Amino acid sequence: MDPAVVLVLSLSCWLLLSLWKQSSRKGKLPPGPTPLPIIGNILQLDVKDISKALSNVNISQSPVFTLYFSIKPTVVLHEYETVKAAQIDLGEEFSRKGSLPVIERANKGLRILFSNGKRWREMWHFSLMTLRNFGLGKRNIEDHVHEEACCLVEESRKTNGE
Repeated sequence: MDPAVVLVLSLSCWLLLSLWKQSSRKGKLPPGPTPLPIIGNILQLDVKDISKALSNVNISQSPVFTLYFSIKPTVVLHEYETVKAAQIDLGEEFSRKGSLPVIERANKGLRILFSNGKRWREMWHFSLMTLRNFGLGKRNIEDHVHEEACCLVEESRKTNGE
């Protein structure tokens, strides 16, 4: 084999490994198993029984650990007590949803369905107040729906299924 090819291959492998180590330590993420370049930890998980696979990963780790799916890190909360504590004690931090770049670009950040934070809270409050104004949670709306349903049944009986 040509020495230049060996040198180029060695340098590219060294560069890939250094980038891989650097990216796996990035941020304030909890510890987890070492991911493989490009594919992450996907080979370490049995997709048929994901709970058992996560338990196997969790054996040497804490109930909070990081797995890499491709190059994206994913923080896993594995035990019931950990999930419950995170949702109750740190509910505000865990209330955000992930962002989808395609939707962000299409809606220029002004979205309703996938909104987060203050904007989501304002829309939720507005929607709830509007629905309450229309009778949500009140007994009288049930009577109106029942009356309209009876009228609909009567009209369908008059047509004899035609």
